[in-house]
Amino acid sequence: MTLSDVTRAELAELAGRYPQARSALLPMLHLVQSAEGNVTNEGIEVCAAILGISAAEVSGVATFYTMYKRRPMGEHHVGVCTNTLCAVMGGDLIFERLKGHLDVGNDETTEDGMVTLEHIECNAACDFAPVMTVNWEFFDNQTPESAVDLVDRLRAGETVQATRGATITSWRAAERVIAGYEDGLVDEGPTAAGASLAGLQIAKERGWTAPPVGASTSSTGEASTSSTGESGETSEGSKAGAAAEADTSRAETETVIEQSPANTAKEGSDD
Repeated sequence: MTLSDVTRAELAELAGRYPQARSALLPMLHLVQSAEGNVTNEGIEVCAAILGISAAEVSGVATFYTMYKRRPMGEHHVGVCTNTLCAVMGGDLIFERLKGHLDVGNDETTEDGMVTLEHIECNAACDFAPVMTVNWEFFDNQTPESAVDLVDRLRAGETVQATRGATITSWRAAERVIAGYEDGLVDEGPTAAGASLAGLQIAKERGWTAPPVGASTSSTGEASTSSTGESGETSEGSKAGAAAEADTSRAETETVIEQSPANTAKEGSDD
């Protein structure tokens, strides 16, 4: 494929959003993926020319981050978290089931071009483990059965709604959003739910509130404002005292380490 004049203009527009143009390289590569289906050699050359850097520098970035793909992607990117918690909660089983069901390996695309499957690192959604993503949208509390049903619906072209996010469009459309161009779906679906909000709910039920800014907490758990004036601003003296205390604590810790029995025994040994 050849990058269109529209895409080239948008790449230049992205570069103009930053005081240092090369800071735009990450979103520019996502835009290339949106237009081309992966990071192509032409896309690398165009980004390099716009930013005034070498193609080798662009290629170094494109091959460093796993979200940039050098092979054509399917209509949908399906990621299965196989990091520790998701793995032990069933992520490994889900990934193995999907590989067999789709007849693909890791980072491979189905014959119909609809799904690219990849095992991915932690998505910071451990309270919903095991989790999957479709085009970077979350699907929580998955099982091997629900995962198979999900990919079948995607391949059939059915409308699919993320657990905590927008209606699924396509991987290319998602890449365009990541590049910095809105798709109008930002307000679809809840952004937080369930376990993520449990602590907040408990706090509301028990009337718990965070201490005011600048207040310290005593050993009894009660907020103290002794280090602040009536205006609520912390005095410079208090800041200096806190810094001194922090430095002293560090020095004391290091002294304990230096005088630990293990070190003393080692120093007294002839070995």
